Amino acid sequence: GSELDVSKLLAEDLLSLFSGREIPWAKNTEDEIKAHRERTGGLMRTRFPPEPNGYLHIGHAKAMNFNFGVAKRFGGVCYLRFDDTNPEAEKKEYIDNIIENVKFLGHEPWKITYSSDSFQKLYDFAVRLINSDRAFVCHMTGEQIKENKKLKKEQKPSPWRDRPIAESLREFDRMRRGFYAEGEATLRLKMDITHDNPNMWDIVAYRIIYKEHPHAGDRWCVYPTYDFTHCIIDSLEDITHSCCTMEFENRRESYYWLLDELSIFKPNVWEYGRLNIESNVLSKRKLKQLVMDNHVSGWDDPRLLTINGLRRRGFTAEGINAFCAAMGVSRSIVVWAPYERLEQCGRQALNLVSPRRMVVMDPLKLVITNMDAKERKVFTCRDFPETLRELGVSSERAFEVPLTSVVYIERKDFRAKANKKYFGLTPGKTVRLLHAVAVTCDRFDADAKGRPTVVYCTADWAREKVVKKGFLHWVSNPEPGKKPLEVTVNLYEKLFTAERPGQDDDGEKVDYLTQLNPRSLTVRRGCYANADMASAKPGGHFQFERLGFFYVDDASTSKKPIFNRTMELSSSRDAKAVQR
Repeated sequence: GSELDVSKLLAEDLLSLFSGREIPWAKNTEDEIKAHRERTGGLMRTRFPPEPNGYLHIGHAKAMNFNFGVAKRFGGVCYLRFDDTNPEAEKKEYIDNIIENVKFLGHEPWKITYSSDSFQKLYDFAVRLINSDRAFVCHMTGEQIKENKKLKKEQKPSPWRDRPIAESLREFDRMRRGFYAEGEATLRLKMDITHDNPNMWDIVAYRIIYKEHPHAGDRWCVYPTYDFTHCIIDSLEDITHSCCTMEFENRRESYYWLLDELSIFKPNVWEYGRLNIESNVLSKRKLKQLVMDNHVSGWDDPRLLTINGLRRRGFTAEGINAFCAAMGVSRSIVVWAPYERLEQCGRQALNLVSPRRMVVMDPLKLVITNMDAKERKVFTCRDFPETLRELGVSSERAFEVPLTSVVYIERKDFRAKANKKYFGLTPGKTVRLLHAVAVTCDRFDADAKGRPTVVYCTADWAREKVVKKGFLHWVSNPEPGKKPLEVTVNLYEKLFTAERPGQDDDGEKVDYLTQLNPRSLTVRRGCYANADMASAKPGGHFQFERLGFFYVDDASTSKKPIFNRTMELSSSRDAKAVQR
């Protein structure tokens, strides 16, 4: 038969593809469905709804990839919506950064909206609930409410639960007009304190906060809670599929209870597994602790999995999105991914956009004895190898590298003695300097401790020797007597030594900070590069041959170039990561 064109399906036809736990009061009436279809044209509507109280991480990137992606796949639209209900934690800088990172990842919101733009409508809904005796003003403190809920089904109802409707209306208006201090009064929903689900235990809908809102200004001093706001805005925006992570699964009852009481459209809620990546953390609390206690340099530290951190490390939008797509979604509560899987996706994307260059991180001097000290040769190298042409990458662009009689190689690429399995340089052995000439080691100098200081080689200018194994990257003095450009290279490893920070090998809880990797950052200064790397602009990508993929750091300048290693060229762990 013919293939199903999912873009032609109506949103309600897609419900079977995303169905969660059934709730008795989660059904829409035929009239509600009909009215909703008329408003939306029957198209899918999703949303990416961050709270602007911090910087996004790769878990949010996965949420974006899914919500924007599924809407696009089914011919629908996706909102970027800020669930900005807590002025104490939210900032304009977070809002701006979220918009920037949504754009960086290539997503185009149908609309950008703010829950705070609907504060008046939300307030009116709260008044409606009071009038229907489904909400009341309560004067229990937050601590008293917390202690009462510890009694579970034996808890006592609030002393103000059955106060007259007119009294709650008056008190709620007083709350709005600033008659009470913070914590002296809240608006609570009159739900079911005997329910099995704690989210049905008369949750708070409104609280008093005397702080200016980053988007709404100082008009309000009462603010709706997330649980009150989220479901109503979903309904007001005619969301068809409200997709969230599994930790919100137990909010299904309260989500639909509130919409049912207000008799407004009920979106389909579907939960999927929250992403975690081994040897790192995504918890906002832990991320904040790492930053505030100076375990990392900031929210954009390349060791963190914040989107800012991933960008500064050098991950591209294509690599991040490819990882998110490869992970997919499932109903597992938590999905653990090996860090190597992220690297693998990132590497495939970087390979196509990273011009090749040579940098030596631990220089060892090599002197070509059969080359005049004043002589200078130039070799032309391509930005990309011919093998990438079939993937649409042009190999025509080239760069020049100078060669004088003084060259620098990696210290690890020379050994005074070595076995047959070693492909580097040793006395009497011939290797090829990449893109240039073969050289044979004649002798070497060493310091008092036996550490090599200078290697002396003869170059095969006649090209008589065939080198099958042993190709070394190198950097030469650009002019006789002039040292190469010095650059700084930041080498990153996993932030934690444990695969699952906070657990030991037996699964027992431990302090995750004790598992920080002391070698997660190595700063290499005095590395050598060709002079053209001084013009490398922040944000640029390169492949340093034999070393890995590197990113020009945001703080890099022509006088002090700084490069961050995004990842090595390959890893023996990759194959294992793919299998897990």
